[in-house]
Amino acid sequence: MDRNGQLKVGVYVDVSNIAQNGGYGMQYDVLREFACRNNGVAIRLNAYVAYDEDMAKKNSDYRNKAQSFHSILRDFGYKVIVKIVRWYEDEHGNRYGKANADLDMAVDTLMQSERLDYVLIVSGDGDFVQVVRALQNKGCRVEVLAFKNVSYILRNEADVFTSGYLVPSLILSEHTEHETQNKIARGVCYSFFPEKGYGFLRFMKDLRGRLWITDSRKTESPYGTAFAHSSQFPEDFDVATLPNREQVFEFELKEIKDKGWQAENIKLIHQY
Repeated sequence: MDRNGQLKVGVYVDVSNIAQNGGYGMQYDVLREFACRNNGVAIRLNAYVAYDEDMAKKNSDYRNKAQSFHSILRDFGYKVIVKIVRWYEDEHGNRYGKANADLDMAVDTLMQSERLDYVLIVSGDGDFVQVVRALQNKGCRVEVLAFKNVSYILRNEADVFTSGYLVPSLILSEHTEHETQNKIARGVCYSFFPEKGYGFLRFMKDLRGRLWITDSRKTESPYGTAFAHSSQFPEDFDVATLPNREQVFEFELKEIKDKGWQAENIKLIHQY
């Protein structure tokens, strides 16, 4: 913690892993804001990106888009660590590329953690399990954020795992808000009564800290609660499986006067 009582934060992003596993188009400014939500100051912001030099020589569109993306990351304060794609051939003569950033990211995280209070690892790769344990043994709090194909062990080893789908504005909705007058939200079902045909969805309202305050009735909670009727789920979805916090739903939020929020057009977008 620095002299002003702010937590010293480090963010380490395996860009290729995230982009290939549900996080393509992730908003890196929102990620930074989320990481620093608990009165934190970003000391390290590292983004590990793959770059295909052969492709860049042949395809100017690829080169320009990659360079633009790197510039955007730098504008948001990230240090861009470029991993050049290396090409190999397997025993059948098939060519494949590799630009594995795991080792560099692991070493950097461990070395730089000496001056950090909190580390956010943005990757679902199970290879980081030992890194998480080592950081925790050094007294550092470790959180993990990812989207799809997240290692079950990594999720459980982290002090907190956050689905990237649940962070407001971190990734754009598949159903843009101009298609409806209602706000689009994502959340999990924490309570449901199949015999009564209704339950409740919890969603993150903003990027405040204190994610452990899940009772949305408390003013310091970053969460909101929406009433969910069984008729608003897809016809082929079995509501008898609810509640289930491993399922992430996307839905429209309709405000009902004197009654709060109601979820409409509920869609299952991911199952962990």
